[in-house]
Amino acid sequence: MPWYLHLALRQLFPTGRKFPFFTLISTLGVALGVALLVIVMGVMGGFAYEIRHKIVDTEGDVQIKARGAIADYPAVVRRVESVPGVAAATPYASDFVMILFGDKSAYPMLRGIDLGSVQRVTELEHYVVVGSLDDLDDDSIILSGQLASSIGANVGDTIEVFSPLIINKLNADEVFLPRQVRVVGILEIGHQQLDSSTVYGTLRLAQDLYGLGSTVHGINVRLNPGVNEDEAAARINAVLPQDIRAFSWEDSFSEFLWVLNLERNMIFFLLLFIVIVAAFSVMSSLLISVVRKTREIGLLGALGGRPVHVAACFCAQGLIIGILGTAAGLAIGFTALAFRNDVVLWITRVTQREDVLRRYYQFSELPAHTSASTVAVIVVMTVVISTLAGLLPAWKAARLKPVEALRSE
Repeated sequence: MPWYLHLALRQLFPTGRKFPFFTLISTLGVALGVALLVIVMGVMGGFAYEIRHKIVDTEGDVQIKARGAIADYPAVVRRVESVPGVAAATPYASDFVMILFGDKSAYPMLRGIDLGSVQRVTELEHYVVVGSLDDLDDDSIILSGQLASSIGANVGDTIEVFSPLIINKLNADEVFLPRQVRVVGILEIGHQQLDSSTVYGTLRLAQDLYGLGSTVHGINVRLNPGVNEDEAAARINAVLPQDIRAFSWEDSFSEFLWVLNLERNMIFFLLLFIVIVAAFSVMSSLLISVVRKTREIGLLGALGGRPVHVAACFCAQGLIIGILGTAAGLAIGFTALAFRNDVVLWITRVTQREDVLRRYYQFSELPAHTSASTVAVIVVMTVVISTLAGLLPAWKAARLKPVEALRSE
């Protein structure tokens, strides 16, 4: 082992001490910053993972859309299902409508689904909390949970649905009466926007309301496990006409995912300042060490130690503190994530809000998902920042001239 690395270890862990106070405080500061990064990014990643999972459950892996409506959609579905890697496909129609219940109105998105194929592509039945998808017919709808609460509707109630075509009919001096449908279910996906503005009906009901005839707005596709969405979308596009295109779910929801990633990146950036503050603490402690050991540093130079080796001694101390702090922070962070649900359960019991997460997010447990790339970024950045914290003390120590340092009081 080079002498400067040996000296760095001896300064951090002097003989006869179990764990020096300076090393303990510096390591603990870095560890707490890393632990907080792991915990917050793990929880944020868990929420993002759950939301993405819900998107695929309700929209499929690939979405097929056209500039207008898709005519002869059964032929398109058969063509898509013949593509390698495709498990199933189902058509849909969606647009905004106005619903009226008593004196309360709302303007949700009504999504028409094909009952014969939708359950092979999506997991909608899993999110129906009252009623069943099997109860749906051409004269009934399933309301999202928050929408049902906002208008005060329950299963069994009759609601009037106004088509967007009503304006065109009125301009043509034609009468277009609203459609009366009954509520047969309540659905809660766990996404606030979807749960407050979505209605599900049959494909035939949507086609009648939107005047689509025998056409549809799009087709959702489920892929076999392990199939890449982008590659599958490219294969599907190869068999489709130019006016009909397939998009992976990430492309279809790119704006939403961009905002989600922006939130995670901003939180990571802000929390990284905790590690930077800990690094400044390490730097100040090493600077004090340089001042206190000026004569020893001068003696090293008088014995033939090169300035670069003297500097490496203090950079190595920052590196060692960074490695120890990162390891301890990872242990603390993942331990906290392992017991996160116990902590959340205790908090919700104390505050008597046990149903809040389930009501708004449909999570029975606080989700957590930490990717290997996120951990790698945390580890690399923490170690690099800690090592850089030793640069200023190293530069100051390297500039000391042996003769002047030995004369220091």
